[in-house]
Amino acid sequence: MARVKPTAKKRRLSKATKETESVPTWVIARTDGKVRTNPKRQRNWRRRKLKP
Repeated sequence: MARVKPTAKKRRLSKATKETESVPTWVIARTDGKVRTNPKRQRNWRRRKLKP
């Protein structure tokens, strides 16, 4: 990927990076372990790409 990215793409990438973070420990504790995975965690840099 280019070193100099358009600002819009950079914003989308940073948003996607924040979305793929793991679920906090307190959420797992509060839901008694029912919620362990992040439902938005489906994108991987190899597999699914974002909009250009």
